[in-house]
Amino acid sequence: MTSQAKIRLGTRRSPLAMAQAEEVRDRLMQAHGWAEDEVEIVPVVASGDKITDRPLADIGGKALWTRELDQWLGEGRIDISVHSMKDVETLRPDVFAFAAILPREDVADVLLGAASIEQLPPGAVVGTSAPRRAAQLLSGRPDCTVVSIRGNVATRMGKLAAGDVDATFLAAAGLARLGETGVGTRLDPADWFPAPAQAAIGVECRADDERVLELLRPLDHHVSRAQVMAERALLEGLGGSCHSPIAVLSQSDGDDISMQAIIYSPDGAVKVKSAANFAAGDLDTPRALAVQMLGDAPEIVRATFGQPE
Repeated sequence: MTSQAKIRLGTRRSPLAMAQAEEVRDRLMQAHGWAEDEVEIVPVVASGDKITDRPLADIGGKALWTRELDQWLGEGRIDISVHSMKDVETLRPDVFAFAAILPREDVADVLLGAASIEQLPPGAVVGTSAPRRAAQLLSGRPDCTVVSIRGNVATRMGKLAAGDVDATFLAAAGLARLGETGVGTRLDPADWFPAPAQAAIGVECRADDERVLELLRPLDHHVSRAQVMAERALLEGLGGSCHSPIAVLSQSDGDDISMQAIIYSPDGAVKVKSAANFAAGDLDTPRALAVQMLGDAPEIVRATFGQPE
């Protein structure tokens, strides 16, 4: 830690991860009246950033985003880790705790390359490495072809500009955090469900670090935490992994949450949709919803579930 820094913030090096880290830094400064040099941002190269030519599910799953940060946090080389919550594996080490979930941004996906899913050209080649996006697309447009593309926002936009694909998807929240507003077509989350925990930033620390837990407490947004943890409980109940096409939309009304979820076969041909209403903080109901959905699902859907990360 530098002589001025009061907390060391670990983050991946991608432009979006750095933007998220800077948001956490700014919120810490505002909460505690700190100067900028009192939060030290420590960039860490994640395994998932080193390998960009294969789908995440084929090379180790979501742990590739957290492995190095976990190591640095566990060794005390950083005090906190900043994560995109949709990229964090469902089962986490007990030695760590999510001390803060920041206010959730727009959960929508953005379609680049067409004005709507319906207006994609016949037989369109669509780039995405996300099983959820692929299954949702093919569910409504089975004529389309899905090809895998990974990489940061600029890389994916570049592949579209180069004509490698006819269309692709990005998260509205990520675009907003990078200042790329007005790009593409926002897909209404009521029709095109987002990924579990999409658009939420989580701040993790050592579970026994009382000083840091207290420093992060003002950053925690209770409504966002309730939604994110409920969606992660659904994932846990499903045994969802990077291979699992799962889409979920949670909406809060006071202390109550309305959750709608869909699980798909990989080709989008079969889907199971269900919903539940429950109180914020109730994680048993989304887990029970998961069990019910798996019970209603045919084997072609169940096949990609049951191995939680």
